[in-house]
Amino acid sequence: MSDAQPAPHMAGGDLGPLEGRGKETLLEGLWYNNPIAVQVLGICPALAVTNKLSTSAVMAAAVFFVMTGTTTIVSSMRRIIPQRVRLMTQMAIISTLVILVDYYLKAFHFEISRQLGPYVALIITNCTILGRAEGFGLQNNVPLSALDGVSNALGYASVLLVLGATRELLGSGTLLGATVLHESWYEPNHLMILAPGAFIALGFLVAAYKAIKGPEEEEEDTP
Repeated sequence: MSDAQPAPHMAGGDLGPLEGRGKETLLEGLWYNNPIAVQVLGICPALAVTNKLSTSAVMAAAVFFVMTGTTTIVSSMRRIIPQRVRLMTQMAIISTLVILVDYYLKAFHFEISRQLGPYVALIITNCTILGRAEGFGLQNNVPLSALDGVSNALGYASVLLVLGATRELLGSGTLLGATVLHESWYEPNHLMILAPGAFIALGFLVAAYKAIKGPEEEEEDTP
């Protein structure tokens, strides 16, 4: 199975296990094709658990573990997975990794697990993870697939962390529970820690991303 062609806006690195595509693969998920800011995938946790930086960080770490592990395992098994059961196999891998994360949090970090509620289990339904396994892991070698998982996981995590920090700071005046904006001169905007605040914060974040990234190059009209 041949590897996908690199995106036109990127340049590869040295040839080797990453096939000269290390830099482009890293930047693709982290910036150019960010899972949330560009693809608008997996936004349920981005809206539900980002009212505090601590829960955002734990969810980001969980997604990092599951996504990187999934792309790596799927790539290592891509030559032996029957085509007709590839989706079921990928879902089984994702589910297993999510269960490991869920059990770990319940065993060693019960309070944070309670705060996250069902959203750790819902990582299974995150379209980004299955999409990277199906669209990249099945078509590329293990080092490149692992890097793709890292790239997309970091891109996803960066949005969660920015949202979590912003919403906690503006909504409670704290970061990781420590007071930053003292109530003597700052009145917390409690809207930011409620559901509507999540939509508002995400909207501003995506708008800022679009402004920094700039407009997409329009495709040339073909005759």
